[in-house]
Amino acid sequence: MKRLLLLLALAVAGRAVACTNLIVSKGASTDGSTFITYAADSHTRYGQLRYCAAADHQPGEMLRLYNYGSLRHQIDIPQPAHTYQVVGFINEHQLAIGETTWGGISPLDKGNAEGIDYGNLIYVTLQRARNCREAIKVMHELVSTYGYADGGESFSLADPDEVWIFEITSKGHFEKGAVWVARRVPDGYICGHANQARITTFPWESGKRKVESGKSLSSKHIDKVFDKDVECVYSEDVASFARKQGLYKGSDADFSFADTYNPLTFSGLRACEARVYAMFRRAADGIQRYEAFAMGDANAERLPLWVKPNRKLSVQDCMALMRDHFEGTPMDMTQDVGAGPFHCPYRWRPMDFEVDGKKYVHERAISTQQTGFSFVAQCRSWLPSKLGGIIWFGVDDTYSTVYCPVYCGTTQVPVCFEDGNGSMSQYSETAAFWLFNRVSNFCYLRYDSMIVDLQQVQRELENNFVSLERRHADRWANEDNEARLVGALNRFSNDRAEEMMRRWHELDHFLLMKYIDGNIKHTKNGRIETTETGVVRFPQQPPYPQWFYRQIVDDKGEVLQVK
Repeated sequence: MKRLLLLLALAVAGRAVACTNLIVSKGASTDGSTFITYAADSHTRYGQLRYCAAADHQPGEMLRLYNYGSLRHQIDIPQPAHTYQVVGFINEHQLAIGETTWGGISPLDKGNAEGIDYGNLIYVTLQRARNCREAIKVMHELVSTYGYADGGESFSLADPDEVWIFEITSKGHFEKGAVWVARRVPDGYICGHANQARITTFPWESGKRKVESGKSLSSKHIDKVFDKDVECVYSEDVASFARKQGLYKGSDADFSFADTYNPLTFSGLRACEARVYAMFRRAADGIQRYEAFAMGDANAERLPLWVKPNRKLSVQDCMALMRDHFEGTPMDMTQDVGAGPFHCPYRWRPMDFEVDGKKYVHERAISTQQTGFSFVAQCRSWLPSKLGGIIWFGVDDTYSTVYCPVYCGTTQVPVCFEDGNGSMSQYSETAAFWLFNRVSNFCYLRYDSMIVDLQQVQRELENNFVSLERRHADRWANEDNEARLVGALNRFSNDRAEEMMRRWHELDHFLLMKYIDGNIKHTKNGRIETTETGVVRFPQQPPYPQWFYRQIVDDKGEVLQVK
């Protein structure tokens, strides 16, 4: 019990307030997997995987929860008779949950005075639910019983058969609990969210609005969520509460959750919806029509909640979609002067600035320097649960991370991801977080050249991991001895993590040797070239681009000009 409390306390350190999620339905994937992705972007978030073992509990046993941001004691709640094993954000039944925070309107963004915050809502639900529909029921019961001590959130839910988007906000100090709506992403479609509420109008149980397929119901009949034809669920008072508080005056049929509880602003579009646009445009056709909306025009055609991709998506496609700096759009972060002479697509904070009385912003892309960790959760219905669920886990910037496979049935988290192996204030030589940050921050110095070397190793590792995992999954699928299966899963996940760390250390050393002091040494077959006598060949010293020289001349040409 003490171990569980410690895990939960550590798990809630730091609030992620700028994250990105992609949701891929079964019919939209190459092999019938479901996927959700999650980048936890926070300047104080440390990248590690928490493990919580399955457990039986005695009557009257309580779970002590600590606030996700402050770590102060929040609330104690009774334990159920049994809780499930959880590895990071996926449990032993292949239920996976991700989130993005949008806060919402004051005073609802502060949450109830007491209750469960969004971080604990994820972890507690993963311990108590086996699939998306159970998760919706559990989340509703938790916030209804104990209150919801947080603001607006969008959650991604995935199990081996379905994916859902679930959006919630508190009732503030007015009432206990929360208002929410959850929608199943249609099979064959993909969805996404990035710190902006996205569910607008939705079908109603009364039939006032035609349902695309299936049925909808309110929380009044929450047990019916297990009916497979139910594809939309919402809190009974989701619209009436808004009317009571003067937030909405129209009918149920015209009620928009997002527009009521998280109205669009320029930053909501440019910093949030733009990231969803970035994912959609690389996966589906005709998405450029929404570019004006993504760039801040609230009157332009609105980005849809979900789209049908132009191809089936693989796990590697999902990884790739989480790597984006708006390349190929007017917001391309590699092309403006802020990228410097080496096209670095990162801007140090703050994101907004003012010049001559006018306000400007740096872009907020999916790939960003302050990511603590990210993952692609994969759920597969045709395999035993412990083998079918994988959290492809990476630390630091999504663009320069490596996604390492960790099975949901794993009982031994790899050392490099282990809870307690370093922290934001304690360096560790064996922690993936610090190694990957060291390499990526070095790459930012001469980005356009160094990222090419990094991506070569990244692709090599990830392609090998995916190929190996497929072969091993086929071989282990019929293993009827659970102890042998779990042992194999532990060895596979830990071996891949060790291989990744070893190869990344080699990359770290190689980049230092190749790019030290602004030079670029000649290489061959991944090694620094030398002469026959062992002398290093004289390095390349490529000039800055002409536009950069011109800026130097415009700024200080008279001082620097050769007389």
